Amino acid sequence: MTLMPRSMQGRLLVLTLGLVASVWLATALLTWSDARRELDELFDAHLAQAAALLVVQAQDIDEAHEVDAPTLHRYAPKVAFQVFHEGALALHSANAPALPMVPPDGVFQAGLRTVSIEGVEWRVFAAMGAERDVQVYVGEVISSRESVLLAVLRSTLWPMVVALPLLALAVWWGVRRAVAPLRRLGRVLAERRPQTVEPVVLDDVPSEMQPMLDALNDLFARITTLMESQQRFTADAAHELRTPIAAIRTQAQVAQGEPDEAFRHHALQATIVGCDRASRLVDQLLTLSQLEAGALPAAGPVDLAGVVRHTVAELAEQAIRKEQTFELDADEACLVAADPVLLRVLIRNLVDNAIRYNSARASVKVSVARVADRVRMIVEDSGPGLSEAARARLGERFFRVLGSGQSGSGLGWSIVRRIAGVQGATLRVDSSTALGGLWVEVEWPAAGQNAG
Repeated sequence: MTLMPRSMQGRLLVLTLGLVASVWLATALLTWSDARRELDELFDAHLAQAAALLVVQAQDIDEAHEVDAPTLHRYAPKVAFQVFHEGALALHSANAPALPMVPPDGVFQAGLRTVSIEGVEWRVFAAMGAERDVQVYVGEVISSRESVLLAVLRSTLWPMVVALPLLALAVWWGVRRAVAPLRRLGRVLAERRPQTVEPVVLDDVPSEMQPMLDALNDLFARITTLMESQQRFTADAAHELRTPIAAIRTQAQVAQGEPDEAFRHHALQATIVGCDRASRLVDQLLTLSQLEAGALPAAGPVDLAGVVRHTVAELAEQAIRKEQTFELDADEACLVAADPVLLRVLIRNLVDNAIRYNSARASVKVSVARVADRVRMIVEDSGPGLSEAARARLGERFFRVLGSGQSGSGLGWSIVRRIAGVQGATLRVDSSTALGGLWVEVEWPAAGQNAG
């Protein structure tokens, strides 16, 4: 569970203010550390200087007495000194103890010490006279240094504390101004009608937002193309379906009112043929719709030769009825990366076209072979073939060559080209030099062991 706000503005505020507060805190700590070090050095220097002065003045002291110095500053009671002459306390301030501020521990050591006197921490500087019979101690209560340090920090950091809320307000205003284009984009999109797909145009768009706006407009352009394609597809499909449905209705009416058994049987047979045609058209429409929607199954290694043999066996009866000569050369296993269902649809469309759009006693040849690291399938026939202009239009939805004498929707080639495209295959159409009709080649990259 995160405590980060959901809005971008809130996240920017939290991150920016967090960074500002962290920098402010780090600055305060560095200031405190540096000020404390400087104050300690300054006060230690003052203690050393005061001790030196007392050493000089203590040379002529013969008897001990107390100095009644006036309190000239509020920190004066926190400073004390002692002067010992030949081991006896000769001079001291009123708040100094009778014993040495630095307890003697063998040989006298000059310099700075931190000692505890009656439970209070003192910073003491010890010095010795030239004759070594004078010892001077100058001390200061450490808490006084803390008071001075706090006073210095208070005067230094107080303006920063006051400025922090003002800085937070300025950051909030700046972030709000920075994300204003996002809010404006949100309002523009919320106010658009559902069917509106025109590009979004905003003034003064930040450079960081421009790629997102370009991608959004590109999406709208693709949606526009898709909607136009779907509308055209729906209109064409409705037109194509109207013909077989009308024929089925006509033949059904003929069969309903025909007293002659032979004529009624013929009308019913024509009705079945019309139903088959409509069913095939619906199957092709569904296949093309799935391909357009991108709902494609995962591709895996498939033996193209095996699928070709199986599909050709299913269509053999159709070729036999037309007394066509059918030649198949697909003995060697050839693996390609494809979905077997879509692969079967592609092969069936190509072979079915070669059979249906050729006359009786025509020749059809299908071959599968591996060439280097490619797998190639060729379907060719001895029919009338197609002109170069007609071959260029193969694959257009509902495009049909007139005068063929065969029923069809013109969707088969659209499906073939689409399947070849999604499976990474290349499709070429030309005239057959061997049989004289149409020559179709589909080539895939070899997969599995055939790719070696």
